[in-house]
Amino acid sequence: MKILAFAASNSRKSINKDLIKYAATLLDQHDVEIIDINDYDMPIYSSDLEEAHGIPDAASSFLKKIEYADALLISYAEHNGNYTVAYKNLFDWASRADREVYQGKSIVMLSTSPGSGGAKSVLSLATESAHFFSGEVKASLSIPNFHDNFDKEKGELNNTDLVSELRAVLTSLTSTDSH
Repeated sequence: MKILAFAASNSRKSINKDLIKYAATLLDQHDVEIIDINDYDMPIYSSDLEEAHGIPDAASSFLKKIEYADALLISYAEHNGNYTVAYKNLFDWASRADREVYQGKSIVMLSTSPGSGGAKSVLSLATESAHFFSGEVKASLSIPNFHDNFDKEKGELNNTDLVSELRAVLTSLTSTDSH
């Protein structure tokens, strides 16, 4: 199974990128491609820009990555209870090219934050809206208190309960038939 994985963050020090990299190690029997949303740089979405210049090639490139995957693994960073501006912009441009951004793919959605909330607000927003964009959320998991639960040197979760929960949600992604 080919799984496309990314953090919905443009920070070079993103803890959601750390979480994605770790989750990918738990999927070692599958072909996991981790992409960086920084590789899809576009101007801030505007209908005026779209009318004047069309949809940037980067939006189509992002959609092609999704098209070639069997499933998606996304970890959402939270800014003020919402998506990061970088991800929202990428998503907005992509949805202008194809409203079915997720293209019927099975998805596991993750989130984490330094605090006890674990970015649950943005995770809830993402899971509740995915079906509008042809996404089939198989499971989701919020990792609270990232710095307490993740060993940065080893690049892995050090909380055994959270490791078990993560393995379970990842299994839900790989044990079903994806499109």
